[in-house]
Amino acid sequence: MTASPFLAPLFVEARKLNRSLAALLAVAAPALIAIFTFFNLLRGKAPQEWDMWMISSAGIWAFFMLPMSVTALTALVAHMEHGPKSWDHLRALPLPRWRIYAAKMICVLVVVALMSAAVLVMTWGAVTLGAMIKPAVEPSGVFDLARYAGLFGQMFLAGLLMISIQLWVALRFASFVPALAVGIGGTFFSVVATSAKQGVFFPWQMPVNMLATEAWRVQTALGLGLGLGAVALAAALVHLSRREVL
Repeated sequence: MTASPFLAPLFVEARKLNRSLAALLAVAAPALIAIFTFFNLLRGKAPQEWDMWMISSAGIWAFFMLPMSVTALTALVAHMEHGPKSWDHLRALPLPRWRIYAAKMICVLVVVALMSAAVLVMTWGAVTLGAMIKPAVEPSGVFDLARYAGLFGQMFLAGLLMISIQLWVALRFASFVPALAVGIGGTFFSVVATSAKQGVFFPWQMPVNMLATEAWRVQTALGLGLGLGAVALAAALVHLSRREVL
């Protein structure tokens, strides 16, 4: 019974997401990568290793689809309250305000984690199906599930700072324009500055740095993304709980 006041806001947020377009987004983004992989496989004439397909899929996810999915998801989660102007009602409820924001943060993180897992599973399914249709391009080598799962897990953790920034901006401003501007701008600079050494310090490039060959880049991006991301989430929780939405 004592846990109920803590879990109730989380259950409410989960139900809101279930009735929104979040579920469609969570499926559509990984599915697009899987569809691209499927048709790319069928265009091939010779077998490629599993590593090529899985690492390529992970690169597309971390480089472009993850940032854009986070931008859309955080804007969607925030708009569920901004749209009907229900913040006044939520903030008047007899419970600490931080629980409301914490529930939204947890739901966003869970959805992004599930999307990361879906990219892995759907890519495997797309390659497997493509190999059944065209046996000549069946992947060679070993499908190292533990390694691929670890890679996608690292990308999720390295992306924590980016997710925190996006969610903070989306919840802070009633207009969806600031959140979209931040997300699109971050993705744009990440794309045009792909080869920059300083990219390891840029939140939108931290996930893709998990594919770097230099160990220091991987460790730096992972440490900064996870560590500063946790700090940013805590700071956002304190800040949003004390301010009104503009």
